[in-house]
Amino acid sequence: MENELKIKVVKGGPYVVSGEFKMILPTKEEKMMSGNTFFCRCGKSKNKPFCDGAHKGTNFDEE
Repeated sequence: MENELKIKVVKGGPYVVSGEFKMILPTKEEKMMSGNTFFCRCGKSKNKPFCDGAHKGTNFDEE
């Protein structure tokens, strides 16, 4: 399926959402997303909900 939405959990890293989807922000703003979008899982990103690489070296999956 070409338009299939996929979500991958990267061990020690972000969620990777692949495909086209609508993201609704807390402000009610809606954004159409496509391609690969990386979402923070560790809670350390300064650009939430997106991953900014702050997880590197934290071993948050091991905590």
